[in-house]
Amino acid sequence: MASDVRLKELLPDLTERIVETYAAVGTINHLGHCPLPNYEAVIAVAEDLKEIIYPGYRRREGLHIGNVTYHVGDLIDGLHDKLTKQIARALRHEAGDTSSCEEQADYEALAQAKAIAFLNKLPDVRRALALDVQAAFDGDPAVQNVDEVIFCYPGLEAVTIYRLAHELYQLEIPFIPRMLTEWAHSRTGIDIHPGATIGSHFFIDHGTGVVVGQTCHIGNHVKIYQGVTLGALSFELDEEGQLLRGDGVKRHPTIEDRVVIYASATVLGGLTVIGHDSVVGSSVWLTKSVDPHTIVRLEKPRLNMRSDPAVEDMAAEMNYQI
Repeated sequence: MASDVRLKELLPDLTERIVETYAAVGTINHLGHCPLPNYEAVIAVAEDLKEIIYPGYRRREGLHIGNVTYHVGDLIDGLHDKLTKQIARALRHEAGDTSSCEEQADYEALAQAKAIAFLNKLPDVRRALALDVQAAFDGDPAVQNVDEVIFCYPGLEAVTIYRLAHELYQLEIPFIPRMLTEWAHSRTGIDIHPGATIGSHFFIDHGTGVVVGQTCHIGNHVKIYQGVTLGALSFELDEEGQLLRGDGVKRHPTIEDRVVIYASATVLGGLTVIGHDSVVGSSVWLTKSVDPHTIVRLEKPRLNMRSDPAVEDMAAEMNYQI
C-alpha cells in the first residue's frame, strides 16, 4: 500500500510546534552558545587511551617492542590535541563565558596544561590497572589467564574507565569524567562515579548493577559482586532547602582493606565504615558501621513448599496438549 503524500504535508507544522518548545522549555536545549564537549570525540579519546593501556589487545595488531614506541607516540600526539580541544570547551562552559567562541586562547592554554598533566599520569594508571587485572585473575577460579580478564571482563572495563576518569576529575575538569564513566556504565551496567576513591587490587566480579557513589572510599584488595550498591543514606540540604552537591559532604560509605561484599548487598551512608577483613553477605542492608574481621549475613530464610492441585491439573493439561 502506497504512503499518503498528504500526510507528509503536515510535517512543516509539526516542525514549527517542536521548535516552539525550544523557547518554552529552554532547560534541555543548548542553542546560541559555544560548543559543549563533543560526545563522539570524548569516546574516541577513551578508545585511544585503552589502546595505550592495553597495547596488542585492542585495535592495532602486530605490535612488538620495536614498533610500539611509534604507535604510542602517535596516539599520545593525537590525544594531546583531542583532549586540549574538549577540555577547553568544558572549561569555558563551566566558567559561564558567553564571549566570542573564537577567543579561546586562555581556555586552550589551561586545557593544554591539564591535558599534559593527565597524560603524565598514564604510567601510574597502567601500574594500577595491572594490579586490578591480577586481582581478577587471583579472585576468580573461572578465568584461565590474564588475557581472558582483559578481553572479556566488564568489571575491568568499568574500572579502567573509572581510573582514567578519576585522574581527570582530580584535575577539576568538568563534564568529561562523567561522560566517560556513564559511557562505561551503559556498556557494562557498572556505575562508578569518577569522584570515588578506590585503592589497589580492586575486583568487581560479574558486575551488572554495581553502584559506587561519588564520596566512597574503598581500600586495597576489595572484591564486590553484582548488584552491590555503595550509596547515600540521605541528602543534606542547605539553608534554602537545596541539595548540597559535590564531594564536600561525605554521603557514601568507606570500605576498608580486604573486604568482600557479595551480590545485591546495599551499604549506605557517609558515616558507615566496613572494617578491614570483613565479609558482607548477599542481600544484606547496612546503614551502620561494621568492626574489622566481621561476617555480616542474613538469617537463613525458610522455604515454604506445598502441593497445589490446580497447578498439577494445569501441568497435566499442558502435557496432554503437547
